[in-house]
Amino acid sequence: MQSQDVAQRPAPRAPAGPVVDVEQAEAALVEHYPRLVRLAYLVLPPGLGRSRRVVTAHALTQRALPRNHTPAPVIPAQSTGRDGDPGYALVRLQVLRTALEAGLPLRRKAWPKRSQLPPVLPQVWGLKLFPRSGGADELALDQRLSTLSGPARAVYALRGIERLADDDVREVLTAAGVADAEGALLEADGIPAQYGLLDSPEFDPCSLQARPTDLMRRRQHLKAALAAGAALLVCGALLGLPGEGWGPEGAAAPPYARNPSAQAALDPTKLTRVPPTAWRGSARTDFSVWPARGDLTGDRALLRRALAVWARPGETVQVSVTPGTPSGGPAGPPQLLYAGTVDAARVVILYDGLRIARYAEPKDGTQGAALDFARVDGAGRAEAGAVVLSRADGNARYLTAPWVTKAGERDLMKPGSGAMDLALTDGVTAPLASPALRSGPCTSWNVLQVTDGSRTRLLTDLGELVPARLTAGRPGSPGEASGAEALRVWQPFACSLGTVRSAGVRTVNAWAFNEQPLPDASGSAAWVCTRADTWRGGGARVLAQFHTPGGRYGAVAAKAENVAACGARDPHVLAGVLWKSEAGDWYLLAAGSRETTSIRATGGVDGTAQSSLLTVPAEQGAQAELKGTLEDGRSVGGLR
Repeated sequence: MQSQDVAQRPAPRAPAGPVVDVEQAEAALVEHYPRLVRLAYLVLPPGLGRSRRVVTAHALTQRALPRNHTPAPVIPAQSTGRDGDPGYALVRLQVLRTALEAGLPLRRKAWPKRSQLPPVLPQVWGLKLFPRSGGADELALDQRLSTLSGPARAVYALRGIERLADDDVREVLTAAGVADAEGALLEADGIPAQYGLLDSPEFDPCSLQARPTDLMRRRQHLKAALAAGAALLVCGALLGLPGEGWGPEGAAAPPYARNPSAQAALDPTKLTRVPPTAWRGSARTDFSVWPARGDLTGDRALLRRALAVWARPGETVQVSVTPGTPSGGPAGPPQLLYAGTVDAARVVILYDGLRIARYAEPKDGTQGAALDFARVDGAGRAEAGAVVLSRADGNARYLTAPWVTKAGERDLMKPGSGAMDLALTDGVTAPLASPALRSGPCTSWNVLQVTDGSRTRLLTDLGELVPARLTAGRPGSPGEASGAEALRVWQPFACSLGTVRSAGVRTVNAWAFNEQPLPDASGSAAWVCTRADTWRGGGARVLAQFHTPGGRYGAVAAKAENVAACGARDPHVLAGVLWKSEAGDWYLLAAGSRETTSIRATGGVDGTAQSSLLTVPAEQGAQAELKGTLEDGRSVGGLR
């Protein structure tokens, strides 16, 4: 191969000859220009294509002119006509050397030589130039030459065009840097000596034909170039505008607008900061009266990055958004709730009246930044009790409201075990196990218990920025889930909270709407309806659950989404389940809220009860339609 014939090292120095000045070399180049270009054209690799070979041959020949006085090599110029012309010998050697270099393969760990790149000049825009076609003999010779290596083609050209003897050819190749000149001579001997054909127009890059390039592609490239130029001008203009640039803004994307409102929203000095005691005298007790806490509230660089990423999260930023929450930048300067170091991250929490935004970046840099959003409009004192600061190693830390005086951890599945106290440091809790990060069987459900004056509330992590508040009782007037009776209601149904993870849940209420004696006299089963309401209003999820005596978990009897049942607007529910007794008998058990006066089952099971409970013998796998009547005469359908 050619790459094996041309050494990748400086050419061996020939014995120094007479010094050639630039004028003498230029005179030789101009006088013998057609011959030199033909020599370059024959040596260049055929894979370049005829048009590029023509342009490259001219470019290499024109660049053969030395820059200053240069010693000429002591090698023959030509056997006849140019003996003793050191200027011609010099430029011919340079043309030959660069033509051989043009055929070398590009290497990963080395810069390409200039001759290996497409020539910048000369260029003829919009035209393809190539030599005139010769006859069949010329075409056959060109095909044979294309099978030779670069040094072998150089041998053939020097023999045919320069009329050099083999000893002289060997000296010229050695001076040009060919490592195996003898092998090139032997390889060239395999081609018939048809040197007269080299003078034909087939091999003359100075006698050319012209044809247009691809007109459609050229038009597309022109349009693309104009569009790219316009985009470059716009970007340049934006970069030229006054400002601190993009570097201090960390993982944020480039700015797409610079107007006063947008700039003010990104200025850390304009962040709203609430005094620590403002909540005591405020008519509102929500996130708007939280003070700024944390050890990095004065770190302007961190705050600037957080604001910039909120406005323009870059491609590397991991963004999570609670369903129904806008993810755009703040309309104006937001309120700072927290800026500090939490575990292995720097965390900033901001509030704009509608949303909570949490920005987190590793302590060792801004790569891997995260941005989380949660909708909190309409939050009251009960819902604004805590925000998730971080999740790591299966644990979560919370930033609690300034009115929270005590925090604890409680397992919802162990109502009698009490709560374990959690340390509070500037409103930040010690880590507690998070059910949102757990995988595998549900054997516990740990919740955050916060004390606010005389009230104790339970909050659960559902994989979002703001924990959901847990309540228990009749829809419309539920109580906190921290009471003894409420904890017993929640115990068998705690694991059902996993079905509403990452759904934008605001509150989850559990309502024990009825109790039904089992037909085999083994005790009474509890009917409980759990309803998860969201911050956005829509997407509420309702589960009617059935729990038999001695069972650890409740069973989902029916479920629905976006229904009013079991909610403040319609505090009624009707559901049924197929139940198998210990003796192997199957029954349809149905229950409605206590305002239900009658229940009728049709379809696979037929039965009627003039009360809020229905018990009918059934077959395994039977399906029934349920319809109930309320005290006010309204009908209620079975939950599905």
